Amino acid sequence: MDTIASLFSFITTPVSWVIVQFHSVYGAIFGPDTGWAWGLSIVSLVILIRICLIPLFVKQIKATRAMQTLQPEMKKIQERYKNDRQRQSEEMMKLYKETGTNPLSSCLPILAQSPFFFALYHVLNSIASNDTIGVINDRLLESAQKAHIFGAPLAAKFTDSSDKVEALNSSLTDVRVVTAIMIVLMSLSQFYTQRQLMTKNVDTTVKTPFMQQQKMLMYVFPIIFAVFGINFPVGVLVYWLTTNVWTMGQQMYVIHNNPTPGSKAQAAYLERLSKHVTRHGKTRNRRERAIVKAIVAKGRDRNEYERKFINGLNKAGLAAQTDGMVIKSESTAAAQAEDGTPITTGASAPKRQQPKRQSKSQRQSGTAKAAGEPTSLTKSDEPEDDTKPAAAAKKGNAKPAGGTRSKAQSGQRKGPQRPKSPSKK
Repeated sequence: MDTIASLFSFITTPVSWVIVQFHSVYGAIFGPDTGWAWGLSIVSLVILIRICLIPLFVKQIKATRAMQTLQPEMKKIQERYKNDRQRQSEEMMKLYKETGTNPLSSCLPILAQSPFFFALYHVLNSIASNDTIGVINDRLLESAQKAHIFGAPLAAKFTDSSDKVEALNSSLTDVRVVTAIMIVLMSLSQFYTQRQLMTKNVDTTVKTPFMQQQKMLMYVFPIIFAVFGINFPVGVLVYWLTTNVWTMGQQMYVIHNNPTPGSKAQAAYLERLSKHVTRHGKTRNRRERAIVKAIVAKGRDRNEYERKFINGLNKAGLAAQTDGMVIKSESTAAAQAEDGTPITTGASAPKRQQPKRQSKSQRQSGTAKAAGEPTSLTKSDEPEDDTKPAAAAKKGNAKPAGGTRSKAQSGQRKGPQRPKSPSKK
């Protein structure tokens, strides 16, 4: 390990200088020889490095998602050229070039952070060996050796002997308890980071070997941290634990605000976004507009959660535009009243009234009126003088007054009647 660390000795001077600058600030608050001053200096170094690595982290996210998208195509190439390794490699490189992806982009933050990690290890190992390094002179070396974090010296290891620990003014029990707790927290934070990546931020619609690899790494990484952690000084464990906690928080932020398409995190995010857009009728910021724009651009290639999001906006009378804006749809605008107030929908809208069922006589009356035929007179509409019809009936030459048709007898059919058959004698 010392050989590997010595390869990064060129960066030990900048790392030691940064630690000393932070120590001068925290030392004025907590005291120069306290574990808080040196421990917070290491934590601040981690935060500074991770802030500088944010652009690389963004590239890592894009590269990881691009690799997830290419997994089906890569699997087809592997199956097609499974007997020709050279042709398989050529087709893989061609696919990477056409899509603009790089498999190594997902490892950029780790590769960029490794020189600082080994440089810090080299600095703390020199402090434990009572050797000056970088800008850490004899006075700062003595102060660092006096610094204890919860009773464990900054340069002590889990595997150190009792004599070496006593030389640093501490006990072997304190060192092993503190280092064991840090190793456990470090492993748990790494496991939780990988687990939330696998359970929440992975496209569940595509089953690829990449998912199996991530699942395997979820259990392998904590074991690696535990094995190598017992050989690291307390200061390095502070650096590593802080890095894991930062990564976990950064991953939670990405999953919450920019999830992978097709994942459970995207379903939860689009549900929250749909509620906000439905309530306010617009998107809040540029990031939300970019997400809506990407969903609209997919067209028929949208996944289940994206189709549900678009359908929810349509039901609310809204329409997502190609630029990511959300406006009121034309169908809803056309359904507004003339005074500009929207027509109420849903439970508050008035129910459509069904026409009342008419009786048979009412329907016949309505049919007669539509055909232009006079309707039968009611009792009140009959003429008052009924003597003339009676007298005419006696003479035998009476005709219906006013040209009205005689009322058909009950039981008779209207129109020409069939002659009755003669009765048998």
